[in-house]
Amino acid sequence: MIRPTYPLLTERLALRPFADDDLDALYEIQRREDVARYLYWGPRSRDEVREALAIRQGMTSLDAEGDGLVLAAVLRDSGTLVGDFTLRWLSREHRQGEIGFILHPDHQGRGYGTEAAPVLLRIGFEGLGLHRIIGRCDGRNAASARLMARLGMRREAHLRENEFVKGEWCDELVYAMLASEWRASAGGERERA
Repeated sequence: MIRPTYPLLTERLALRPFADDDLDALYEIQRREDVARYLYWGPRSRDEVREALAIRQGMTSLDAEGDGLVLAAVLRDSGTLVGDFTLRWLSREHRQGEIGFILHPDHQGRGYGTEAAPVLLRIGFEGLGLHRIIGRCDGRNAASARLMARLGMRREAHLRENEFVKGEWCDELVYAMLASEWRASAGGERERA
């Protein structure tokens, strides 16, 4: 069982549970076509974002297999919401998890993903005792693939036309990291320091 003490701080970011007053900022992210392009859902209406926010607000701890931790990433100096980061507990028996992330396009390319994602990897590997954490993305989503590679995750699969999403067959890339790789990585060393 993992119930972090919030906020989780990095050099420039605070990772914390979503709050009611995040609605406008989350809407500004999820309403965008360029954000939803490689996701299972399309641009969301304000009401759809309100529903998504309510779900996110309930995802603040990992108590059992199947739970997810979804955290708002905000700039420490301004409180601006730049995106969200997710850790899902996929299997207790096999000690498997999955990370995910969504960043506002105006804040991409600044290293926020590389800064925030190791916090979730640490929670998964060191807090929850996971053996393996995966990340998945649409095969055309080069930015997400680059981020997972920068985190030290290795590409394990390129699944050709494995899902029919938004009216088209899409490829999927699967990246993964083992606990032993985390411990040996610069990310694991940096997180322990």
